[in-house]
Amino acid sequence: MLEATDDIEVVAEAENGTEAVEAVTRHRPHVVLMDVQMPGLDGVAALREINRFPNPPEVVMLTTFDRDEHIYDALRAKAAGFLLKDAAPRDLIAAVRTTADGGAVLSPTVTKWVLATFAGKQSRDERAARERLATLTERERQVARAVAQGLTNGEIARKLGMSETTVKAHYSSATPTDRPVKPEAQPSRP
Repeated sequence: MLEATDDIEVVAEAENGTEAVEAVTRHRPHVVLMDVQMPGLDGVAALREINRFPNPPEVVMLTTFDRDEHIYDALRAKAAGFLLKDAAPRDLIAAVRTTADGGAVLSPTVTKWVLATFAGKQSRDERAARERLATLTERERQVARAVAQGLTNGEIARKLGMSETTVKAHYSSATPTDRPVKPEAQPSRP
C-alpha cells in the first residue's frame, strides 16, 4: 500500500523489534511504522532504542487495541503517533506524511480514550481534594490559606489571634499524611 504511493519509499520491513532497530540503523528512515506487540523486543522497547540514536526517525505505533496499556508507554517514549491497525489506508498514508512533516497523529478512538482517561484522572484528583477540604475545620482552612499566601507561623498566629504552637497543630492536622514530603521540600513555616 505504501509502496504504491508516489511520495513514500519503503526502505525496509522487520519481523521483530530487534530487526526494526537494526533496519533503522542501516537505512535511517524518516518515519517508522512500528507494531506495539512484536516477538522478542516489543515495539515500545524498540522505540526507546531508536530514540537513543542521533536524529531518530519519527515513529508511529500501531496496535490492535484502542485501550492498550502501551499507549502511554509509547507516548512517553516519544512516539510521534498511535494508530489502530484497522486504520484506513488513507489514514496510514496521511500519518506517514504528517509525521514526516514534524506533526503527530492519534487515531480518533485513541484520542478519545486518552482524553477520557486524562479527564477522569483530573476529576478524581479534584474530587479527592474537595473531599479532603470538606474534612478540615474552619480554623484549619484559615491556616492552610495563610500558608498558601506565604505567611510565616508568626504572621499567621498574629493574623488569626492564636499561638504559633496552635498554628503548627492546625497545619499538621490539615496536611495529608499519605503524601511524604522530602525533607528539603518541607516548608520552614507550619
